[in-house]
Amino acid sequence: METCRPSSSRLDAVIVFVLAGLLVLAAVPGHARPATTGTTAPGGAALVGPLPTAAGGAVRVIVQKQAGVSHRAPERAVAQLGGRVTRPLPIVSGFAATLPAGAVPKLARTRGVRAVSHDGRMHVQATLAAPPPSTPRSVYPQVVRANMVWQAGVTGSGVTVAVVDTGVADVPDLHGRLVQVTDDLTGQASPCVNLSGEPSCADSYGHGTFVAGTIAGNGASSAGKWKGAAPGARILAVKIAGRDGAADVSNVLAAIQWVVSFKDRYGIGVLNLSLGTDSTQSSTVDPLNYAVERAWDAGIAVVVSASNRGPGPSTISKPADDPFVLTVGAVDDNGTVGLADDLLPDFSSRGPTAADGVAKPDVTAPGGHVISLRAPGSAIDTQFPVYVDGAYRKGSGTSMAAGVVSGVAALVLEANPGMSPDRLKHALMATTRATVTADPMAVGTGLVDANAAAFAAPPGMANQGLARSSGLGPFHLSRGTVRVKTDDLLGGTLGLVLGGLLTAQLLLWDPLGYTVGAWSSDTWYSTGWYTSRWYRLTWAGNDWGGSNWRQANAWYGNSWYGSAWYGAWE
Repeated sequence: METCRPSSSRLDAVIVFVLAGLLVLAAVPGHARPATTGTTAPGGAALVGPLPTAAGGAVRVIVQKQAGVSHRAPERAVAQLGGRVTRPLPIVSGFAATLPAGAVPKLARTRGVRAVSHDGRMHVQATLAAPPPSTPRSVYPQVVRANMVWQAGVTGSGVTVAVVDTGVADVPDLHGRLVQVTDDLTGQASPCVNLSGEPSCADSYGHGTFVAGTIAGNGASSAGKWKGAAPGARILAVKIAGRDGAADVSNVLAAIQWVVSFKDRYGIGVLNLSLGTDSTQSSTVDPLNYAVERAWDAGIAVVVSASNRGPGPSTISKPADDPFVLTVGAVDDNGTVGLADDLLPDFSSRGPTAADGVAKPDVTAPGGHVISLRAPGSAIDTQFPVYVDGAYRKGSGTSMAAGVVSGVAALVLEANPGMSPDRLKHALMATTRATVTADPMAVGTGLVDANAAAFAAPPGMANQGLARSSGLGPFHLSRGTVRVKTDDLLGGTLGLVLGGLLTAQLLLWDPLGYTVGAWSSDTWYSTGWYTSRWYRLTWAGNDWGGSNWRQANAWYGNSWYGSAWYGAWE
């Protein structure tokens, strides 16, 4: 793994905000190596060698835990030995780390460690593995009974869903329903709020367009065959990342403040966050939790993907760990409307939340083999050129499930004008259908039912008596463990890794400036978010690689673990 360190000690804790959509690449080792025989360290753990040493005497390793180990003694040992955990790897029951070469035998003797092996650099294969050819099936609107709501004349019309993501392409299935945003100071109109550092609103990555399609695609390019959950809703794109897919938590904080400031002008009723960090900071003090709660209190229903770090417990991401928001896990409907053959994907994260023990997710929705919109020419579109009916493609993940629930929320809000977020959350949670398991830490209350939530929800309000986040916790702890850096300083010749109190605008984070005072259209134009330049960001110090991601009875594509993107594009 490439090592990128900031020059200032203030940047020691380098972490980033990552979108939670599913990506996949097949990968092979960059250099063929002869087979090696593992040795056994005292204590029984296998040491797989040789372990090539990087600059400074550090090595990159994969640590696998012994079966049934839930404690964090191996992770603590890495820190005690002068190393650091770089990312969790639940698919192998372990994690990736860097540490001094001489400390590896000691790590192997740590209680709970099964094996320590070299974390080799991976490279993309020339061709992608693929499942056997099959007829595309994507029936999630019927599975969540959105089609029944359409039959009542409700399609999400009049409701705006803000999508904080990589931008949204103006494709036929969304054309005319992408909100044009006006800058009050310049008078210029734009098809997005652009906080990405890229010059245009184009979705150069492809994730945001796919998610927007699950929310509000109307099937224009398929004669109505492939629709999202709310085909009449409007989409307001808030672009926080460019072609690399990299974004810092500061981009997201600014995006949420903008959405709250302009919610009345653009009729924003739902905020979709198909993204997350692996931060374990308590939601009671975390700045990102503070932001989503402020949106909630402003009357915006915040829908967040649970993350794709399952199937282990306490793998819910931030801000999906917030007790107020509607956190969405994924089920695989197996391409059928009936529920008997549904699956619970391993990738879908489980609760409770790591820091506060909050029961999550709240609900589930289809997130396996979902068909939605391409962003032609985007990174995903060119790297995974497997299309459905020309304008569409498949994807799997809680990103997609969250999009489905955001669309369902838009239907419920149209059918029930003036419904508060607390009432909406209760309606969605109280009307779910039983799904693949009764475990609330895997599926919440169950599978969302748009028809019941819109027209037959029992009385009640969610979130009563919950304490609010102060937002005054350490800013850098919101970011998790992956790093980003600016890529366009001095003409692109230098990059600065973000960390500590430094934001994506190279400003110092001011917690009181964010948590004190009104958020409004007037105050927005005086904030540093508006008056300072946004820099393009790239991933810092991460390999792009992975292997086929399969479950016992399902194929989700190929895994792409670089920079904490996980999952499948098919």
